[in-house]
Amino acid sequence: MLDATLQTQLKAYLEKVTRPIQINASVDDSAKSQEMLELLNELDALSDQITLQVWRDDAERKPSFALTTPGQDISLRFAGLPMGHEFTSLVLALLQVGGHPSKAAAELIEQVKGLEGEYAFETYFSLSCQNCPDVVQALNLAAVLNPNIKHVAIDGALFQEEVEARQIMSVPAVYLNGKLFDQGRMTLEQIVAKLDTSASDRQAKAIKGKAAFDVLVVGGGPAGAAAAVYAARKGIRTGVLAERFGGQVLDTMAIENFISVPETEGPKMAAALEQHVRQYEVDIMNLQRAEQLLPAGDDGLVEIKLGNGASLKSKTVILSTGARWRQMNVPGEDQYRNKGVAYCPHCDGPLFKGKRVAVVGGGNSGVEAAIDLAGIVAHVTLVEFDDKLRADEVLQRKLRSLPNVRIITSAQTTEVLGDGQKVNGLVYKERVGGDTHRIELEGVFVQIGLLPNTEWLKGTLALSPRGEIVIDDRGQTSVPGVFAAGDATTVPYKQIVIAMGAGATAALSAFDHLIRSSAPVNSSTVAEAA
Repeated sequence: MLDATLQTQLKAYLEKVTRPIQINASVDDSAKSQEMLELLNELDALSDQITLQVWRDDAERKPSFALTTPGQDISLRFAGLPMGHEFTSLVLALLQVGGHPSKAAAELIEQVKGLEGEYAFETYFSLSCQNCPDVVQALNLAAVLNPNIKHVAIDGALFQEEVEARQIMSVPAVYLNGKLFDQGRMTLEQIVAKLDTSASDRQAKAIKGKAAFDVLVVGGGPAGAAAAVYAARKGIRTGVLAERFGGQVLDTMAIENFISVPETEGPKMAAALEQHVRQYEVDIMNLQRAEQLLPAGDDGLVEIKLGNGASLKSKTVILSTGARWRQMNVPGEDQYRNKGVAYCPHCDGPLFKGKRVAVVGGGNSGVEAAIDLAGIVAHVTLVEFDDKLRADEVLQRKLRSLPNVRIITSAQTTEVLGDGQKVNGLVYKERVGGDTHRIELEGVFVQIGLLPNTEWLKGTLALSPRGEIVIDDRGQTSVPGVFAAGDATTVPYKQIVIAMGAGATAALSAFDHLIRSSAPVNSSTVAEAA
């Protein structure tokens, strides 16, 4: 199952383990069980530290396998075959069960170890989901660190009966002690924050005690990361405030146009961004939401108020809050979110195997989604508001060549229908003629562009009619000392490489503002850095 190159790489990784790894496989006579055993036997052969035992008469899901080590109370299991995006989760689990230390922050590790109570987690994933590994890996690590935490990662496509019974239509879907805990991408920090209810108060108290920054970056995507690196390299006091470090890049499947990197995936790039920023003395405050910006007062400091009640001050601020998927804002969309209404075809497409779905949006993202889904589902209906598709011609040709795709243009989606539990239809109105039609289906994938994350800035600085932050060619906003960069701004093209360049520009402009203002920056090396 594993080619020679992959086996060689994996063997080298397994040399890092410091304690035995026990694999307990639960199998039956199915083809998937045989496939799983083939993988586990190959793992067993790669390291003397691995021992494999096979069980057929136990009560565990089949096929599945648990990872543990003698003398440690670790409850970590994969139900299904963790290949595709989840292969990395398997490798990390092997290393961590085998005693190799995690790269997670020491403070976070201690927080996980200190959690009290009993936590039995189940995570449903799909092998094509780029968001799922973060959740699987976070909960696997938690299970290794704390004996009170149990985790099973379940391939939803393989255990379809469970998915149907729990009416799961979006992954990752996490259950805690039998009840839905959350859906969507989550980091270990986010999970612990939900479990440790006093964490927010402790964070707010710590933030309130921080001294003013020279540059405070709000947002941790490509623009924010670039701004932080450029600011920190000037030797000035730099902070990053982010709801989730990595931003929308975390939700991007394939990145093939970042110059010098022929191909990568969003989560990998997001991890690399954070790793690069952490090489410098940057104060990263993750999982924090900015709620208000107050222009500089008599003290010359801009203030950012946070959702937890704390606030931060800085001589300059760089806004890089990015954008999010635009919603249709029609009846039924919110009610059936994650119950048939989805925004990530790569993540959730496998859950609709053999079903009928619609894609709303005829740009590149919508047409690409329809093409991907056509290979999984029974039928795809693409609904476009304009009188023609707006995607690249090569994508349109591919879409039109598929036998199970219907294209409807000049159509306004007016409602998502359901039975109270899940989606069962979509209503659209003809823009020419006004007739209304209903499509019988089980899923709706929304792909209609982006919305800037700037609502909290209304009335504070100049925004475009689309809600974008108005900037000049230096990244300066209408408020002195406040700069902006990336997809939240009026920059005409929303691309990762452009956002990074804009972040660098904003940081250099902020530094220039600092050295030309009357207040000195917090650095003894400004002359050398400049």
